[in-house]
Amino acid sequence: MIFLPLIIIFAWISANSQHLRRPIAVAYTGLGAYSINHADVFSFTTNQASLAQLKNAAAAVYGERRFLLSELNNYTAVIGLPTQSGNFGLKAGYFGFSDYNETQIGLAYGRKLGDKVDLGAQFNYNGISIAGYGNDAAISFELGTVLHLTDKLHAGLHLNNPVGGKFGKDQQEKLSSVYTVGIGYEASDKFFVSTEIVKEEDQLVNVNAGMQYKFLTQVLARIGMSTATSTGWMGIGLSWKLFRVDVTAAYHPQLGITPGLLLLVLLSPKGGLKKENN
Repeated sequence: MIFLPLIIIFAWISANSQHLRRPIAVAYTGLGAYSINHADVFSFTTNQASLAQLKNAAAAVYGERRFLLSELNNYTAVIGLPTQSGNFGLKAGYFGFSDYNETQIGLAYGRKLGDKVDLGAQFNYNGISIAGYGNDAAISFELGTVLHLTDKLHAGLHLNNPVGGKFGKDQQEKLSSVYTVGIGYEASDKFFVSTEIVKEEDQLVNVNAGMQYKFLTQVLARIGMSTATSTGWMGIGLSWKLFRVDVTAAYHPQLGITPGLLLLVLLSPKGGLKKENN
């Protein structure tokens, strides 16, 4: 317990948002958001409109140990379900440890508006728990759109908590508002590049840039960086039948390494991994 205040302060200053922590390698997991052929079930965590491109029901989990500290573990689980009325997604996130943790449960929806426009939205229940201080919760929402400018070029806008999302009896503690503009270019069915410009409330502008290359149908590699924290990240994904496993690593020049592991499973076997184009 003697380290609890230090952990809270450290988590506060090193995180991407005021309360809900996004993974250090969030740009890795959501890289395919501004794409058609390279989108997967995790893409909607960056922009819910990408759910419209989900072709198979799928589930995935991602976990990372931020800067190798067990107190800063971050876990995210997602499920995507295509339907005739649009596609649905469920997201659950956890950051912290027993004495200090933050959670989020989100329900997302995305659908196509013709061939050129995808729209999406997500409603979140955000919780925070501090030993000795109790629990609190707040409601927030996200909105996203992706425009398919050409067969290879895609751009979009994402709004996270533009209004509301406040904690406490007096509603004095607000979740950060985050605004993102993204663009992706599919050079081929093997190579894809993406860039996001992210402006978070009370934070400097951040640029997330990354690329993906598929050496084989079963092997992909991703690499990129985030400018605001000078953090670089990379990972290798291996596919086998209905499964994909990614091993990731991010590096901060002052705080060190953040290892991560992603597991993706297709729940509808028809078409397999080839059909979903992961």
